[in-house]
Amino acid sequence: MLEDHQTAPSTTPWPAAYPQGYAVVDVETTGLARDDRIVSAAVYRLDARGEVEDHWYTMVNPERDPGPVWIHGLTSDVLEGAPLFPEIAEEFASRLDGRVLVAHNAVFDWSMIAREYARAEREAPVRQRLCTIALSKELGLPLANHKLESLAAHFGVVQQRAHHALDDARVLAEAFRPSLHAAARGGVRLPLLECRPLTEWTDRSAPRIGRQAGGHSSGGYSSGGYPSGSWRPSRKRPACPYPNPGRYEPGKQLKQGMRIAFSGDTSVERDLLEDRAVEAGLHVATSLSRLTSLLVTNDPDSGTSKVVKARQFGTPVVDEAAFGQLLRDVEPASKA
Repeated sequence: MLEDHQTAPSTTPWPAAYPQGYAVVDVETTGLARDDRIVSAAVYRLDARGEVEDHWYTMVNPERDPGPVWIHGLTSDVLEGAPLFPEIAEEFASRLDGRVLVAHNAVFDWSMIAREYARAEREAPVRQRLCTIALSKELGLPLANHKLESLAAHFGVVQQRAHHALDDARVLAEAFRPSLHAAARGGVRLPLLECRPLTEWTDRSAPRIGRQAGGHSSGGYSSGGYPSGSWRPSRKRPACPYPNPGRYEPGKQLKQGMRIAFSGDTSVERDLLEDRAVEAGLHVATSLSRLTSLLVTNDPDSGTSKVVKARQFGTPVVDEAAFGQLLRDVEPASKA
């Protein structure tokens, strides 16, 4: 039953400030790191009111091991005859051009796309993105967690092939439409963030998504509602109910009870990232110690106290995009 979520009738006033078109995107990748590659991509183009105009899908040869085949199902044999990213870059760009990129955990999809275009010595024609997790927060949707399947279930959208880029994009497009109309009816300002494309790529140092030449971030947040570099009030959180299982092991899942620390600016508001971590059963730590399981930072070369301690203690470090992916599938705490 979708009565409460039906799209608004055509006579409903539409906010003039809303975008004129959207590109709902999903990419599957070889992994979560900065040097990982896209193995498939899908785009659903939507008009200003969220109605589907067309859709597009392609596999991409990553020119390396395909990574978690058990998740995306794309083996080396399947990908061998697929086009390289530079060969699909123009078509992909035409699907994105002039539209707001919409994705679930949009910072990850945007990061991967921006890096692929930088490798191809091109620029992705994306200037704004919208994360459906952030939009769900703005709407106050009663979701058990921030997984795509929870958002889909809320709006009665049936998933057919989870972690297949085309089906994930379809599911998200169908869930985004009623979300967009609910926002319009409620006069909700869409949580749009600016996208700064990468202009160069080097293999020796990790590129910075959304960084300027002078090292200043664009649109970054040190916490929810507080701009980069500003003082951040402390937030009291309930104690984590799970014991700390130890450090995060690269390539594996996060486990409930792990202690997570954050350092530096983030594209998604810090409070939202921390809320998602807590809801997944993780312990958000305000400082870094030998007990910290993982440090999340977009600037691992910075000299912040947390980054310095992480080096000293050998604490694993991932960026914001990788952390968002890891949050999709947190392993439950071991039963006593």
